[in-house]
Amino acid sequence: MDEQLDAFLAYLQAEKNYSHNTLVAYRNDLSQLIQFLPQYPGAETWEDVDEMIVDAYVATMKQGEYAASSVARKVAALKSFFHFMFDREVITHDPTTNIDSPKVKKRLPKTLTFDDVDRLLHAPRQQKKTPKNLRDTALLALLYATGMRVTELVSLQIGDIYLSEGVLLCPGKDETKRSLPINEETQQMLAAYLSAGRPHLVKDRSEKSLFLNHRGQQLTRQGLWLIIKTYARQAQLSAAVTPHTLRHSFAAHKLKNGSGLNEIQQLLGHANISTTQIYTQLSSQGELVNG
Repeated sequence: MDEQLDAFLAYLQAEKNYSHNTLVAYRNDLSQLIQFLPQYPGAETWEDVDEMIVDAYVATMKQGEYAASSVARKVAALKSFFHFMFDREVITHDPTTNIDSPKVKKRLPKTLTFDDVDRLLHAPRQQKKTPKNLRDTALLALLYATGMRVTELVSLQIGDIYLSEGVLLCPGKDETKRSLPINEETQQMLAAYLSAGRPHLVKDRSEKSLFLNHRGQQLTRQGLWLIIKTYARQAQLSAAVTPHTLRHSFAAHKLKNGSGLNEIQQLLGHANISTTQIYTQLSSQGELVNG
């Protein structure tokens, strides 16, 4: 069974250009089904998995602690996997054909007010200008100024930054890069970090990652989350703040300040403008204040 799962993941990587994190999520979701199958002694191959077993598995998830959105994601993974095997004649029937995904209420993204963003971005500046604080000042400013995803930001290389032109090349999901403008204030913070911060953090001179941790290595996603959590607490923000909160805030604030949806779509790297349109609901429902 693992052989077919590996083949499916290889297909998603090669043909769909799915990111590493997405592939990990697919593997975890499908591995849960494999762990469920021993309850049915006759299910020794994928051909043995019928609609009754899939129904029972989905019912078990619904009865557990999973949110409807998590169950819907896992069902989508099942459907994709069995469609893949059916199309390649690994199995002669698709047991997920009549399986319905749970209805998921689409929630509006959480954003910060303009004032809250200002408090968050100024939090590291209230302290002594150490290499760490110069790094944190630059990365928080860059997250909000560009709306990059957390993975994109930690993947930035020194060669991706063009301060004199006021742009950076953002590494996207499909190994392409999109050009993003950097405002003058953020340029100054990046310049300060590059001149007086990063040289004190780097241990290996061949290291090309832009943002480094205390070991001189590329800052991790988890490290970035902790940094934001720390400064959100220092700024005494009541709302939970994640890297994606800044991405949502960037998009919503751009829209409120007059930018068009097509421009915001390009900046965010959304494949479909329908994904970007959700931010119009924030404005229409009065979600943004202190603007």
